[in-house]
Amino acid sequence: MKDITHQIGTLYRPKAGLLIYQNSKTNNDTYVEYFDMDAQGRPVNAHPLTVREADRLAKSLSSQADSKPDYLSANGLLPSNVLHLDAMKKQVLWYNKPQRRELFFAPALGINSGEANIPALLWKADAQSLRVFALTSGKRPMEKTTLFHAPFFNIYQDGKVCMGTVDIDLNEELSLEHFMQTWESYFFESYFSHLIGGHDPINGNCVLLWESLVDTDSPFPIKALKKTNLSIKTLLP
Repeated sequence: MKDITHQIGTLYRPKAGLLIYQNSKTNNDTYVEYFDMDAQGRPVNAHPLTVREADRLAKSLSSQADSKPDYLSANGLLPSNVLHLDAMKKQVLWYNKPQRRELFFAPALGINSGEANIPALLWKADAQSLRVFALTSGKRPMEKTTLFHAPFFNIYQDGKVCMGTVDIDLNEELSLEHFMQTWESYFFESYFSHLIGGHDPINGNCVLLWESLVDTDSPFPIKALKKTNLSIKTLLP
Protein backbone atom coordinates (compact mmCIF):
# COMPACT_ATOMS: atom_id res chain seq x y z
CA MET A 1 0.00 0.00 0.00
CA LYS A 2 1.17 3.53 -0.79
CA ASP A 3 1.85 5.85 2.16
CA ILE A 4 0.03 9.16 1.56
CA THR A 5 0.22 10.60 5.07
CA HIS A 6 2.78 13.18 3.91
CA GLN A 7 0.06 14.73 1.73
CA ILE A 8 -2.16 15.50 4.72
CA GLY A 9 -1.88 19.08 5.98
CA THR A 10 -2.80 18.45 9.61
CA LEU A 11 -2.82 14.96 11.09
CA TYR A 12 -4.99 14.22 14.13
CA ARG A 13 -4.22 11.07 16.08
CA PRO A 14 -6.77 9.39 18.39
CA LYS A 15 -5.81 9.91 22.02
CA ALA A 16 -8.84 8.67 23.95
CA GLY A 17 -12.29 7.21 23.58
CA LEU A 18 -15.51 7.07 25.57
CA LEU A 19 -18.00 4.21 25.74
CA ILE A 20 -21.35 4.98 27.35
CA TYR A 21 -23.45 2.24 28.93
CA GLN A 22 -27.10 2.67 29.92
CA ASN A 23 -29.40 0.52 32.02
CA SER A 24 -31.65 -1.24 29.49
CA LYS A 25 -34.52 -1.43 31.98
CA THR A 26 -34.62 2.07 33.42
CA ASN A 27 -32.78 4.07 30.69
CA ASN A 28 -31.61 6.28 33.55
CA ASP A 29 -28.51 4.71 35.06
CA THR A 30 -25.48 5.60 32.94
CA TYR A 31 -21.90 4.41 33.17
CA VAL A 32 -19.06 5.94 31.15
CA GLU A 33 -15.90 4.02 30.40
CA TYR A 34 -12.71 5.80 29.33
CA PHE A 35 -10.11 4.31 26.99
CA ASP A 36 -6.60 5.45 26.18
CA MET A 37 -5.38 4.85 22.63
CA ASP A 38 -2.10 3.12 21.82
CA ALA A 39 0.27 4.10 18.99
CA GLN A 40 -1.81 2.09 16.51
CA GLY A 41 -5.06 3.81 17.52
CA ARG A 42 -6.40 0.82 19.45
CA PRO A 43 -8.37 1.30 22.72
CA VAL A 44 -6.43 0.21 25.82
CA ASN A 45 -6.49 0.74 29.59
CA ALA A 46 -10.28 0.79 29.99
CA HIS A 47 -11.45 2.38 33.26
CA PRO A 48 -14.37 4.40 34.63
CA LEU A 49 -14.28 8.06 33.56
CA THR A 50 -12.69 10.05 36.36
CA VAL A 51 -13.74 13.51 37.52
CA ARG A 52 -10.44 14.93 36.30
CA GLU A 53 -10.87 13.43 32.83
CA ALA A 54 -14.48 14.66 32.62
CA ASP A 55 -13.37 18.16 33.63
CA ARG A 56 -10.63 18.18 30.98
CA LEU A 57 -13.13 17.05 28.32
CA ALA A 58 -15.65 19.73 29.35
CA LYS A 59 -13.00 22.47 29.13
CA SER A 60 -11.92 21.27 25.68
CA LEU A 61 -15.49 21.30 24.35
CA SER A 62 -16.17 24.71 25.92
CA SER A 63 -13.02 26.17 24.36
CA GLN A 64 -13.99 24.93 20.90
CA ALA A 65 -17.51 26.35 21.22
CA ASP A 66 -16.22 29.74 22.40
CA SER A 67 -13.86 30.01 19.44
CA LYS A 68 -16.76 30.47 17.01
CA PRO A 69 -19.07 33.49 17.22
CA ASP A 70 -22.78 32.82 17.63
CA TYR A 71 -24.69 33.09 14.37
CA LEU A 72 -26.41 36.50 14.14
CA SER A 73 -24.85 37.79 17.36
CA ALA A 74 -24.37 41.56 17.43
CA ASN A 75 -20.85 42.97 17.69
CA GLY A 76 -22.02 45.31 20.43
CA LEU A 77 -25.40 46.86 21.15
CA LEU A 78 -28.22 45.69 18.90
CA PRO A 79 -28.27 47.96 15.79
CA SER A 80 -30.98 50.60 16.12
CA ASN A 81 -32.51 49.72 12.73
CA VAL A 82 -33.20 46.09 13.69
CA LEU A 83 -36.92 45.53 14.32
CA HIS A 84 -37.01 41.81 15.04
CA LEU A 85 -34.46 39.04 15.43
CA ASP A 86 -35.05 35.29 15.63
CA ALA A 87 -31.64 33.67 15.93
CA MET A 88 -33.12 30.16 16.10
CA LYS A 89 -34.82 30.57 12.70
CA LYS A 90 -31.94 32.74 11.44
CA GLN A 91 -34.38 35.54 10.55
CA VAL A 92 -33.88 39.28 10.78
CA LEU A 93 -36.27 42.17 10.11
CA TRP A 94 -34.69 45.60 9.69
CA TYR A 95 -35.19 48.92 7.91
CA ASN A 96 -33.14 51.66 6.24
CA LYS A 97 -33.88 55.35 6.02
CA PRO A 98 -34.08 57.01 2.57
CA GLN A 99 -30.62 57.07 1.05
CA ARG A 100 -28.65 57.44 -2.14
CA ARG A 101 -27.45 54.19 -3.72
CA GLU A 102 -25.69 53.08 -6.85
CA LEU A 103 -28.06 50.97 -8.96
CA PHE A 104 -27.21 48.60 -11.79
CA PHE A 105 -29.61 47.95 -14.67
CA ALA A 106 -29.39 45.30 -17.37
CA PRO A 107 -28.81 46.79 -20.85
CA ALA A 108 -32.14 45.41 -22.08
CA LEU A 109 -34.01 47.88 -19.85
CA GLY A 110 -32.37 50.85 -21.52
CA ILE A 111 -31.70 52.55 -18.17
CA ASN A 112 -28.23 53.87 -17.44
CA SER A 113 -26.69 52.51 -14.25
CA GLY A 114 -25.81 55.16 -11.70
CA GLU A 115 -26.67 56.75 -8.37
CA ALA A 116 -30.22 57.66 -7.38
CA ASN A 117 -32.21 58.54 -4.30
CA ILE A 118 -34.34 55.66 -3.03
CA PRO A 119 -37.11 55.49 -0.41
CA ALA A 120 -36.89 53.95 3.05
CA LEU A 121 -36.83 50.16 2.81
CA LEU A 122 -37.88 47.27 5.01
CA TRP A 123 -35.93 44.00 4.78
CA LYS A 124 -36.80 40.50 5.95
CA ALA A 125 -34.18 37.81 5.43
CA ASP A 126 -33.11 34.38 6.51
CA ALA A 127 -30.11 32.32 5.40
CA GLN A 128 -31.69 31.47 2.01
CA SER A 129 -34.16 34.16 0.98
CA LEU A 130 -34.87 37.90 1.04
CA ARG A 131 -38.02 40.02 0.98
CA VAL A 132 -37.94 43.79 0.47
CA PHE A 133 -40.66 46.43 0.88
CA ALA A 134 -40.79 50.22 0.77
CA LEU A 135 -41.79 52.65 3.51
CA THR A 136 -43.12 56.18 3.11
CA SER A 137 -41.10 57.54 6.02
CA GLY A 138 -37.63 57.16 7.44
CA LYS A 139 -39.02 57.04 10.97
CA ARG A 140 -38.78 53.78 12.87
CA PRO A 141 -41.81 51.74 11.73
CA MET A 142 -44.30 50.12 14.09
CA GLU A 143 -46.23 46.84 13.89
CA LYS A 144 -49.19 48.53 12.20
CA THR A 145 -47.05 50.42 9.67
CA THR A 146 -48.35 49.78 6.16
CA LEU A 147 -45.88 48.35 3.68
CA PHE A 148 -45.48 49.39 0.05
CA HIS A 149 -44.05 47.45 -2.85
CA ALA A 150 -40.32 48.04 -3.24
CA PRO A 151 -40.02 50.12 -6.46
CA PHE A 152 -37.47 47.85 -8.13
CA PHE A 153 -37.26 45.13 -10.72
CA ASN A 154 -36.67 41.41 -9.94
CA ILE A 155 -39.19 41.36 -7.07
CA TYR A 156 -42.30 39.20 -6.78
CA GLN A 157 -45.60 40.67 -5.65
CA ASP A 158 -45.13 39.21 -2.16
CA GLY A 159 -41.83 41.07 -1.79
CA LYS A 160 -39.57 38.07 -2.36
CA VAL A 161 -36.46 38.95 -4.36
CA CYS A 162 -35.41 36.87 -7.35
CA MET A 163 -31.65 36.60 -6.85
CA GLY A 164 -31.03 35.00 -10.26
CA THR A 165 -27.49 33.65 -10.50
CA VAL A 166 -26.26 35.33 -7.30
CA ASP A 167 -24.35 32.78 -5.21
CA ILE A 168 -25.86 33.08 -1.74
CA ASP A 169 -23.22 32.32 0.88
CA LEU A 170 -24.31 33.14 4.41
CA ASN A 171 -22.17 30.86 6.56
CA GLU A 172 -22.66 29.97 10.21
CA GLU A 173 -20.15 32.53 11.51
CA LEU A 174 -21.83 35.72 10.32
CA SER A 175 -22.45 38.45 12.86
CA LEU A 176 -25.80 40.26 12.75
CA GLU A 177 -24.24 43.33 11.15
CA HIS A 178 -22.42 41.28 8.52
CA PHE A 179 -25.60 39.30 7.74
CA MET A 180 -27.57 42.48 7.05
CA GLN A 181 -24.75 44.13 5.09
CA THR A 182 -24.27 41.01 2.96
CA TRP A 183 -27.93 40.81 1.97
CA GLU A 184 -28.02 44.50 1.08
CA SER A 185 -24.88 44.04 -1.02
CA TYR A 186 -26.41 41.05 -2.82
CA PHE A 187 -29.46 43.15 -3.62
CA PHE A 188 -27.86 46.39 -4.76
CA GLU A 189 -24.76 44.97 -6.43
CA SER A 190 -26.70 42.69 -8.77
CA TYR A 191 -28.36 43.87 -11.99
CA PHE A 192 -32.05 44.79 -12.05
CA SER A 193 -33.29 43.15 -15.21
CA HIS A 194 -37.04 42.50 -15.43
CA LEU A 195 -40.49 42.74 -13.91
CA ILE A 196 -41.85 39.43 -12.63
CA GLY A 197 -45.25 38.10 -13.65
CA GLY A 198 -46.38 41.42 -15.06
CA HIS A 199 -46.16 42.96 -11.59
CA ASP A 200 -45.36 46.67 -11.86
CA PRO A 201 -44.34 47.70 -8.34
CA ILE A 202 -45.18 51.40 -8.66
CA ASN A 203 -47.99 53.71 -9.64
CA GLY A 204 -46.75 54.40 -13.14
CA ASN A 205 -43.96 53.01 -15.29
CA CYS A 206 -40.94 51.60 -13.47
CA VAL A 207 -38.56 52.13 -16.39
CA LEU A 208 -39.53 55.77 -16.83
CA LEU A 209 -39.29 56.35 -13.09
CA TRP A 210 -35.66 55.26 -12.83
CA GLU A 211 -34.71 56.99 -16.07
CA SER A 212 -35.85 60.22 -14.42
CA LEU A 213 -33.99 59.59 -11.16
CA VAL A 214 -30.61 58.07 -12.02
CA ASP A 215 -27.72 60.54 -11.87
CA THR A 216 -29.97 63.38 -10.66
CA ASP A 217 -30.52 64.95 -7.25
CA SER A 218 -34.27 64.44 -7.47
CA PRO A 219 -35.81 62.95 -4.31
CA PHE A 220 -37.73 59.73 -4.73
CA PRO A 221 -41.41 60.55 -5.40
CA ILE A 222 -43.30 58.91 -2.51
CA LYS A 223 -46.56 59.15 -4.47
CA ALA A 224 -45.17 56.60 -6.91
CA LEU A 225 -45.17 53.89 -4.22
CA LYS A 226 -47.91 51.27 -4.48
CA LYS A 227 -49.53 50.04 -1.27
CA THR A 228 -49.58 46.36 -0.33
CA ASN A 229 -52.12 44.64 1.92
CA LEU A 230 -49.34 43.85 4.42
CA SER A 231 -48.09 45.45 7.61
CA ILE A 232 -44.96 44.74 9.63
CA LYS A 233 -47.09 42.67 12.01
CA THR A 234 -47.97 40.25 9.20
CA LEU A 235 -44.25 39.60 8.63
CA LEU A 236 -43.56 38.64 12.24
CA PRO A 237 -43.46 34.92 13.16
